[in-house]
Amino acid sequence: MADIKYYDVILKPVVTEKSMELMGEKKYTFLVHTEATKSQIKEAVEKMFAGAKVAKVNTMNNEGKKRRVRGTMQFGKTAKTKKAVVQLTEDSADIEIFEGL
Repeated sequence: MADIKYYDVILKPVVTEKSMELMGEKKYTFLVHTEATKSQIKEAVEKMFAGAKVAKVNTMNNEGKKRRVRGTMQFGKTAKTKKAVVQLTEDSADIEIFEGL
């Protein structure tokens, strides 16, 4: 396993209709490093966003899709990804990157 620092764990936020609805319940969705564990994700969110206290983390692994290469019968795969849905506690501060959306 690679030595992953907390600032390498969260890659970018996921902004979709479903993730926007979940923000009302203090659930935030992020794309994370594929080898990051739930405890590493929790630590990264609490260190990167001031006042955020994580109650629980749910993760899902997405395998890469099979794609044709250059119009021939050769196939390749896209990169695999990992998403994390982070539930904050009731007394926690909101994450500010989602405030203006």
